[in-house]
Amino acid sequence: MGHVFSTFARMKKPVYHSDFKLGILGGGQLGRMFIQNAVNYNVNTHVLDPSQAAPCREIASSFTCGDFNDYQTVLDFGREMDVLTIEIEHVNVEALEELEKSGVRVFPQPQIIKMIQDKGQQKQFYADHDIPTSNFKLVKDKKEFTEGGFALPAVQKLRTGGYDGKGVQVVGSDQDYEKAFDAPCVIEDFVDFEKELSVIVARNEAGEISTFPVVEPEFNPEANLVEFLFAPAAIDKKIEKKSREIAKKVAETTGIVGLLAVELFLTKTGEVLVNEVAPRPHNSGHHTIEANYSSQYDQHLRAITGLPAGSTRQSQPAVMVNLLGEPGHTGEVAVKGLEKVLALPGVFVHLYGKKVTKPYRKMGHVTVVADSLKNAVKVAHEVKDTLKIEAE
Repeated sequence: MGHVFSTFARMKKPVYHSDFKLGILGGGQLGRMFIQNAVNYNVNTHVLDPSQAAPCREIASSFTCGDFNDYQTVLDFGREMDVLTIEIEHVNVEALEELEKSGVRVFPQPQIIKMIQDKGQQKQFYADHDIPTSNFKLVKDKKEFTEGGFALPAVQKLRTGGYDGKGVQVVGSDQDYEKAFDAPCVIEDFVDFEKELSVIVARNEAGEISTFPVVEPEFNPEANLVEFLFAPAAIDKKIEKKSREIAKKVAETTGIVGLLAVELFLTKTGEVLVNEVAPRPHNSGHHTIEANYSSQYDQHLRAITGLPAGSTRQSQPAVMVNLLGEPGHTGEVAVKGLEKVLALPGVFVHLYGKKVTKPYRKMGHVTVVADSLKNAVKVAHEVKDTLKIEAE
């Protein structure tokens, strides 16, 4: 533990100092919730985002409208920071590498972000380090895929640029080759899984690692986005232990400083395979704000500023409901049913401050806590049926 505090002491100034500057690349809802936690420590947060309407704009200590994919913009922004972090991994890594060389503390480290940005490099990393994952092959274009004799169904993933289910598709038969991506891709064996699982893991510079309990997402089939999240996951202790050990191994092997969301498949034969990871706070950790002693946002802040980890213990069962923009609605936001759901027990509403809604856009989430998962599920479905994000 002394190593943790020595890391803290080596920093130019403590995080609560009025001159300490914590920079965030990205001003979306993840940054917003991170800032809400940082306020508890008197941390000054500074945000770079390309949108003037970014959710972080009104609550950050300062806001810079600019492209976090532009080398010079990121360089100019980051030079002023004591610590620089991200809430989205699609950022200019070359600028982060230069900032790191100049003495800015960049977490997660640029080389890790760079590896994760490329799903091909990410999969190869798992293979090279004996981290369980599905079988895969890298192809340079559509022609190499369609003429490669791959067993179908298979999963095709763009190596770069994909997010929130975009850039990923199942190719089920020869007839689906027409829609195949014509770009460098990862072709993965189709995994006939029993459940999808997720583990949030945090690691600080001292090598202290903490994992949150395993959770289980349920996806909206049309949007391919998480609709419900159940915490804890309905798995036995053996699978829980295995999942957390795998997440810990990924954090140890990468050497990441900060937060890592590890998405997993539980196969029908009891295997646990890594699907993908995200080097930042994640949709599968929102419930930790109310349901755990220390939230994912608190853990991330502690990890990147050299503070000791908090307890990841879950204090009560929880279900998270994603609030997605209603189909057929685009325009100024109208929240319907808010008063009714706030009258329900154990309901915590988080709206993300987005002014315009679109079909299936992430507009907020609701966490429901209860004395049992069964009771939380019941209330969560009532929330889902009642609370709607529409256009005025």
